[in-house]
Amino acid sequence: MERDLRVSRYAGGVTGSDELVDAWLPLPDIAERSDLGISKVRRFVEDRSIIGVRRGDRDIFQVPELFLGADWRPLKHLRGTLITLHDAGFDDEAAIVWLFTPDPSLPGRPIDLLRDGNKTEVRRRAQAMAL
Repeated sequence: MERDLRVSRYAGGVTGSDELVDAWLPLPDIAERSDLGISKVRRFVEDRSIIGVRRGDRDIFQVPELFLGADWRPLKHLRGTLITLHDAGFDDEAAIVWLFTPDPSLPGRPIDLLRDGNKTEVRRRAQAMAL
């Protein structure tokens, strides 16, 4: 029951991931850009190095582009943060919303701090979200 409250608070409340994330990529595009096979990219999803949601008219699984570095591989500090959010009761949609929602106390969005290599404060905030 507590998990349902947290999920609805972040995913179904004020805004969803479509309003916050500018660019999305389906897994085949990630595989092509990274020069990795699709099976390796799917393993990134399975081991929670990246997450995504089904979206669009065709309900295609897509990942926020900012989850990937310049080499088109998952960001170094993203996996640990995603696991922390999952342990705090966030589903994938809610985790994406949280990472892309500006937080004036950080300052900025958690995803931007992760991209800059600042994982400590982001994970501290994620842990504080747990009930």
